[in-house]
Amino acid sequence: MLREKLRKYLPKLPGDVLKIFVILLFVFPFYWMGSTAFKTYQEAIRTPPTLIPEVFTLGNLKEIFTGADNILRYACNSLIITASVVVIQVLVMVPAAYAFATREFPFKKALFGIVLVAFMIPEQITYISVYLMFSKARLIDTLLPQILPFGANAFGIFLLRQSFRQINPEVFEAARMDDAGEWKIMLKVALPMCRSSLIATMMFSVIGIWNSYFWPLVMTNSDKFRPLTLYVEKLKQDAEQGLQWNLIMAGNLILVVPILIIYCFGSKQIIKAFTYNGIKWGIS
Repeated sequence: MLREKLRKYLPKLPGDVLKIFVILLFVFPFYWMGSTAFKTYQEAIRTPPTLIPEVFTLGNLKEIFTGADNILRYACNSLIITASVVVIQVLVMVPAAYAFATREFPFKKALFGIVLVAFMIPEQITYISVYLMFSKARLIDTLLPQILPFGANAFGIFLLRQSFRQINPEVFEAARMDDAGEWKIMLKVALPMCRSSLIATMMFSVIGIWNSYFWPLVMTNSDKFRPLTLYVEKLKQDAEQGLQWNLIMAGNLILVVPILIIYCFGSKQIIKAFTYNGIKWGIS
């Protein structure tokens, strides 16, 4: 009896051990960050380090929220930038994807090909030209250069277009027979049926913009218009001059927690968008 149980469970042990190891590999950095954020300075620099705070304190969070150069301005900038980009992207990519999926117009394939090319080209290639353009317009060190270049989402257009194409054309024809206009069909018929793809695209945009570091660094010269990522980097630079690493982890915690919350609520939509929408490459 015991031998049969061992034969049943032993083959699964290596795979289970590997899964646990991978989970710990990804989870431990977040645990260490959260643990250090609630440690005192003396405990944070102690060697060997402690895994669980001996003295649990909220002083680190209080300091970054109430200090002379507090986190609130940077957090407001991140919220404004992220929300503005997502709204503009939705206003651009939904009509564009709907047109590519359901309408016929001149140069349709060529234009969609340009969208695919824009999707595949690394954005870093455009940094210099975009910077020069905003510099000539005297918009450097404002919020606009952190918003406008990301107003069109090529990946979002592609994903939504593929989702719209999965809808039976008879649904659109039935709506047109009921005298529904294209805007009404897009908003009332097509978009609700592709909600998962829209939510997934918005989530990717939120995560990408919220975590953006290099582009805001290039486009800003002062702290007035900088986002949270640069605030955390500023804490790191100060820490190298002798300040507290527990404050760095507290800043990282504020930066990471919103993204984790968004992912927990929207991860199913991402899986559904890629699993059930039959994503296929092509410009036909």
